[in-house]
Amino acid sequence: MTEKKIHFIGIGGAGMAPQAAICLQWGLQVSGSDREENEKLQELAHNGAKVSVGHRAENLPGDSDLVVYSSAVPPENPERKRAERLQIPQLRRGEFLARIAANYTAPVAVSGSHGKSSITAMLIHILKKAGGNPGYMVGASFCDNRPSSDAGRGSRIFVTEADESDGTHTLLRPALGIVPNVENDHAWSVGGEAALYNNFRTFARNSKTLIYMASPRTDALFACHPNAVRVESKGDKDRFGRWFGFQAWNARLAVEAAVELGLSRKKAMTLLDDFEGVSRRLTVRKESEKQIVIEDYAHHPTEVKSAVNWLKHTYPGKSLHVVFQPHRYARLQMYVDELAEALRPADKVYVAPVFAAWSESGPVNSEHLAEKIGENAVAVSNDFPVLAETIQKEAPEVIAVIGAGNINALLQHL
Repeated sequence: MTEKKIHFIGIGGAGMAPQAAICLQWGLQVSGSDREENEKLQELAHNGAKVSVGHRAENLPGDSDLVVYSSAVPPENPERKRAERLQIPQLRRGEFLARIAANYTAPVAVSGSHGKSSITAMLIHILKKAGGNPGYMVGASFCDNRPSSDAGRGSRIFVTEADESDGTHTLLRPALGIVPNVENDHAWSVGGEAALYNNFRTFARNSKTLIYMASPRTDALFACHPNAVRVESKGDKDRFGRWFGFQAWNARLAVEAAVELGLSRKKAMTLLDDFEGVSRRLTVRKESEKQIVIEDYAHHPTEVKSAVNWLKHTYPGKSLHVVFQPHRYARLQMYVDELAEALRPADKVYVAPVFAAWSESGPVNSEHLAEKIGENAVAVSNDFPVLAETIQKEAPEVIAVIGAGNINALLQHL
C-alpha cells in the first residue's frame, strides 16, 4: 500500500469499519466520518483513528493520500467535494477492498446473493481453530465477539466477502472464489439482470479455483470454469454435521474451501462444530421457558423463505409471530408476491414500514405486502415500544424479527 493517510467517508459502516481497522494494523494514518456515533466509531478512535460525527468538508485532512467512500455516499457529500477540489484520489469501498486483497498471495473471496457473511465467518473460524492466522474481513459481527477484520500479519491468506451490489466483486483476483448462489437481486444498481450475471461470470473467471453450489443458474454460469468444484445440496431439509437447511449449504461450502486450502474434510467439519455464528443470522436474542426471540437479516424472498422454514422446523408446534421490515422499495416492488408467499406460513406477520436504505420511494409499500400475505398479516408503524406491547399481548412462543434495516431496534422493547 503506497498511500499512508487514508480518509473513510461512512467509516462506521459494516463494510467500511473493518477496512479502516486493517489500515490501522498496517500502521497507516486513518481518519473518517459517519452520520451517527456507533460502537465501531468508538473502537476505531480508541485504536488511533481520527473520527468525526457528521459530514463536513473540514473533516477531510488536506494531506490525505486517498479517500474511500461507501456506495451510499453521493458525489455531493462535502468531504467528497473537498477531495475533488484538492485532487485527492477517491475509491469506492469495494475498489479499496480489491487493493487490500492484492497484498496477499492467496486471497479467498466469497460472493453471491445470500450467505456471504456466514460462509466467510465459518471459513475464518475453521482456519483460526486449525492454528492459522489468516487476514480476513467480514461485514457482520461474530457472536463470539471476535473482531470483524484482522490484517493477519505474515499470512498469505486473506478471506473476505465480496459485494455484488455495486459490481466491485469483479475487481478481485482470488486464488479461491466461492459462490453459494446467484439471484436477480441488486440488478437495478449494476445495469440490469444481464449485467449482474455477467459480473458473476467475471468474478468466476478472475478466480483461479472456483467453488460453487450447484443450481441451474450457477451451472449455466460456472460449469465451464477450468478449475471449478461443484458442491451439491440436498434441498431445504439438507443436513451437514449439526447444521440444517441453508446453514448446511453454507457449512458445506466453508468446509470445501478449507479442504482446498489444505485441511482434511473430517478435521474441517470438527473445527466448525463449535462455530457460534454471526450476528443477525438466526441469532437468539432472548430466551425463557415461555418465549424465544430470534433475529435474522433476511431481506430477499429466498432468504425470508429459508428463515421461516428453519424456524418452523426448529420450533415445531410453537406459535410463530414474525416482524418483517421490507428493505428498499425497489426490492419490495420486484418481489412483493414472493415475499408474501415466504411469510404466509407464520402464524402472524407484522409488516413494518419499508427501510429505504437510501433516499427512495416506490408505488408498493408495507400495506400492499400485508394485504397480499392475507388475514394473518397487519401493517404496523415504527413505534417500536407500542409494537412490542401489541406482540406480547398475543403471547407468541417464538418471535422472529426479520430485516436488514433498523428493525433490530425493536429487540430492546421485547
